Amino acid sequence: MANDHCQIKNTLNGAELLIECLLEEQVDTIFGYPGGAVIPIYDALYDCSDIRHILTRHEQAAVHAADGYARVTGRPGVALVTSGPGATNAVTGIANAFMDSVPLVVLTGQVSTDLIGRDSFQEVNIFGMTMDVTKHNYVVMDVEELPRIMKEAFHIASSGRPGPVLIDLPKNIMNAKTTHGPLQEISIRGYQPATEIDDETIALIASRLSAAERPVILAGGGVVSSGSAEWLRTLAKSAGIPVVSTLMGIGAFPSDHPLYLGMLGMHGTYAANRAVHHADVLLSLGARFNDRLSGKIKSFSPDSWKVHVDIDDAELGKNIPVDLAVHGNIQNLLQKLIPFAGKLTAQPWAQETSRWQRKVPHFTAEPGTLSPQEVIQLLNKFTDGNAVVATDVGQHQIWTAHHYKFKHTRSFLTSGGLGTMGFGLPAAIGAAIAGNGDPVICVTGDGSFQMNLQELMTAVDYQLPVKIVILNNGYLGMVRQWQQLFYKRRYSSVQISSPDYVAFAASYGVAGLRASTLSEAEFIIRQSLDIPGPVLMEFNVKEEQNVYPMVPPGESNDKMIMN
Repeated sequence: MANDHCQIKNTLNGAELLIECLLEEQVDTIFGYPGGAVIPIYDALYDCSDIRHILTRHEQAAVHAADGYARVTGRPGVALVTSGPGATNAVTGIANAFMDSVPLVVLTGQVSTDLIGRDSFQEVNIFGMTMDVTKHNYVVMDVEELPRIMKEAFHIASSGRPGPVLIDLPKNIMNAKTTHGPLQEISIRGYQPATEIDDETIALIASRLSAAERPVILAGGGVVSSGSAEWLRTLAKSAGIPVVSTLMGIGAFPSDHPLYLGMLGMHGTYAANRAVHHADVLLSLGARFNDRLSGKIKSFSPDSWKVHVDIDDAELGKNIPVDLAVHGNIQNLLQKLIPFAGKLTAQPWAQETSRWQRKVPHFTAEPGTLSPQEVIQLLNKFTDGNAVVATDVGQHQIWTAHHYKFKHTRSFLTSGGLGTMGFGLPAAIGAAIAGNGDPVICVTGDGSFQMNLQELMTAVDYQLPVKIVILNNGYLGMVRQWQQLFYKRRYSSVQISSPDYVAFAASYGVAGLRASTLSEAEFIIRQSLDIPGPVLMEFNVKEEQNVYPMVPPGESNDKMIMN
């Protein structure tokens, strides 16, 4: 029987010290899956009720769930997996968090140090494998080093540009005895993330904005991760500057505000792409300018004076040439710009751009059929835009970005940089664990859902209020759309079959609901929100519905296909 509180001893083994270090970092939840190399850690967890362990059904899902937890809370998510295949199964989740700058601490088991390098059972060099997809990683070779490594890992994961940190834990180190305890403070030589932005830079940006006739603010994921959304809203509203966002920046500015023009890029709105293309000053906050955002580089916002602000100086000028690169904290910049807001007015431009929104995004609703966009609009209607929504990757991801009117930060969880199918359900589970009991919606496709559908059992075990929305069109929809538009409808390996999802849900003891018309969709969404715990909804939608607008690959963002 586990004690009410973690045991405190004068002499600890490495696993017990690990738990004490986690408690020092105020960790209350671990997502994981046990195995031979981490049995000492799970044994230490047995005597600790201050940390909740969430048992997923796959290590990839454990990391995605920790990712969802981190995106909602802003604190590092923690995942614990065993050595060998446990660690390799976690790599996709780690890479996903790395691409989207999500703070994670991933604990991997490892064979004993005397067995490393001997091709021992369930041995892999996970340290080497993950160097390209972690912010930093460690192998603990001495139990005395564990407190320092743990303190550094959490500090690195959550400071500056957030990201995943991996700690590899050999089994004999977890069994070794020590009298050491957790560290309260740490200083890492040479690691000083930039924060302050000098007044001269602020004055230059303010001067350019005040002289601009067509200014635009681009809100990236850095606005969310730095906690700067409140300051962005104050500046934009006071100055009357239109705001566009990246996929990761959705929620940083209210989606229903007249100044918000929508998402920029390949699947961005007509208003956002047109505004940035014609801008004379572009203030970019915490965005990477990746290929999906920028389109044809030479044609990206060709006439604007570009300011790029980022906490990571490696991103400055990496993809798009800019006129002013600013290495620093976005919140610090916005706070210093707000006193200038009275002079930064662009009302005629703001009024013009607000009229563009009515033209997009485009879709055709037909009586007797169900469009996926209609389903998203109903979800928005019945949750009043206040739910936490996790998506997988594909057409449904973009429809959600366009049609769900996000009002708050940390309410849209999606795989942006890596584009990971199978992310949605475990991320929703992590969000529900972190939440206050309000429903969390997972919007997924029939392709994506089948990549991690086993996690429905995790939602059942913990009776999580996860409402799963499967938009079933019988295709890997985004690939099919590309094949239709650019490969002469040569549909190669994109039709996908599915189980009877209602029967599947029932086998897990979950309410399964199905809709094929708009009235049925409205009915089952209402019903699902009244049912406690997880619910699975299948929506049989039009098969060949496309995501519009769309910028063809290699084109500039003003060359949008509208329908």
